[in-house]
Order: sequence, then structure tokens, then C-alpha cells
Amino acid sequence: MSNTNTSPERPEPTGIDEATSMELRVLSTAVDLKAHPVGSDRCDGCAFYLEPTAELSYCWHPSLRILVGADWWCVCWESASGEAPSR
Repeated sequence: MSNTNTSPERPEPTGIDEATSMELRVLSTAVDLKAHPVGSDRCDGCAFYLEPTAELSYCWHPSLRILVGADWWCVCWESASGEAPSR
């Protein structure tokens, strides 16, 4: 019996992975998607953030429609409470 630690090989990205990556990069650039909040405006306070209590949730804004983080922000941000943005 061998004590050799053999872990599965890490798969290489395929054409679909590269195409999806580029598509999402273009999309995130178009809406200025940021991984950090702008002021106090965060995705989890946006009207388009589907589950406001979740760390990750679906953004259903017609220009985005992707999974985003609660701390993220983009130019599509609209207050869930109806308040003006803090920008």
C-alpha cells in the first residue's frame, strides 16, 4: 500500500470557459461592476438584488442578470428603500 498523496489533476479551461469569461468581463465593464461598495451603496441594498439577506444573490437588472456579492456595486444601483444614492 502506497502513502503517495495523489490529488486529481486540475482541469484546464475550455473554449466555452474562455468565451464566458470574456462575455462576463464585457458585461461587468459596461455596468462598471465593482467588488466593493461605493459609499454606503451596496448590491444588498439595491432594488435588483434578489435576496437582500444573502452574501451572494442574483441581480435581476435587465443590463446585468448575474450572481453578485452583497458588497458589490454597479451603475445600475437603485435603492431598495427608495432613498437617493449616496454617490
